[in-house]
Amino acid sequence: MDEVEVAGLRIAFERAGSGPPLVLLHGILTDSRAWLLQLEAFSQDHTVVAWDAPGCGHSSDPPESFRIPDYADCLAAFIAALDLERPRVMGLSFGAVLALELYRRHPAVPRALLLASAYAGWAGSLPDDLIAQRVEQAERESELPAEEWVPEWVSGLLTSSAPAELTRLVAAGLSQFHPVGYRVIAHSLAEADLRGVLPRIAVPTLLLHGENDERSPLRVAQQLHAQIPQSHLVVIPDVGHIPNVQAPEAFNAAVCDFLRSAVS
Repeated sequence: MDEVEVAGLRIAFERAGSGPPLVLLHGILTDSRAWLLQLEAFSQDHTVVAWDAPGCGHSSDPPESFRIPDYADCLAAFIAALDLERPRVMGLSFGAVLALELYRRHPAVPRALLLASAYAGWAGSLPDDLIAQRVEQAERESELPAEEWVPEWVSGLLTSSAPAELTRLVAAGLSQFHPVGYRVIAHSLAEADLRGVLPRIAVPTLLLHGENDERSPLRVAQQLHAQIPQSHLVVIPDVGHIPNVQAPEAFNAAVCDFLRSAVS
């Protein structure tokens, strides 16, 4: 992997291909490896950069006080450091929240937004009792061995139709989490409410959502779609919270169609 220092943090990333830049932002508990099934597909026509967010993968842990605005400023500095001019920005789950915050704080940076399994932050999309439950869960699980809780996590990300080998691979990836990163990202999501920025989004926006997503129910995507002007919603049938992993062909095709037709 390549590395760059941003605001005193080591940020690791994968880069592939050439052409207009496309930045990929992973979800909680994962890292750039979450996009392995997309790097090859998208690098045919784009310079694809998949980062390890602070507290994930090979990147440095952030301070425990880090929150979504800090992540967004770090991401903007990362994009500038790599000289990625007006990239298309695609985020999954936490990464989608981060993409929205990047647009809120740095609206001139993204040329387009691609938001998969998105929220307007947990505070912007989920009830208070569920948010409190998720934060408590992160605090507790971050102190436990992965094998005690990762299997339950995987069952909430994939549907029952997922092959056993895919379930094993997802579990192996989650098991390499950073305890600090898990806690910091959970608190960041819990405090984030980005409903206010949605009507102001003035770049092409694609929403991709699994039909059977348990962590971010389809109604959340429908609410985002209703609030973001001229957004396009693609629902991928029979998959859960990580459609890029469980249905990569359908996911990749929807992304490529959008990039060809909606983003000049």
